[in-house]
Amino acid sequence: MSGKRLPETTAYVRITRQSWQQGLLEGEVRAGEFEWNFQWCFRRGELSVKPSQGRALIKEPLGRFLEQKDYQLEPGGDYDFTIRAQL
Repeated sequence: MSGKRLPETTAYVRITRQSWQQGLLEGEVRAGEFEWNFQWCFRRGELSVKPSQGRALIKEPLGRFLEQKDYQLEPGGDYDFTIRAQL
């Protein structure tokens, strides 16, 4: 290994709405210069992220984060996770 560290960016997540009845979690995520809104239909495993600019960079790591933390996430809560990329 070359000893070079992979670039890292911290993504900040805020949960704005949660509905167990609808199987839905909504919120905002920002990383680097980007900011998105997301809607996760966890019963169907569907994650939508808008706007489309930069979406490919955040969708997969955000999906993993939501799946790992789903029962710990609450509306009004602020969370963060690390992405192994420079955004």
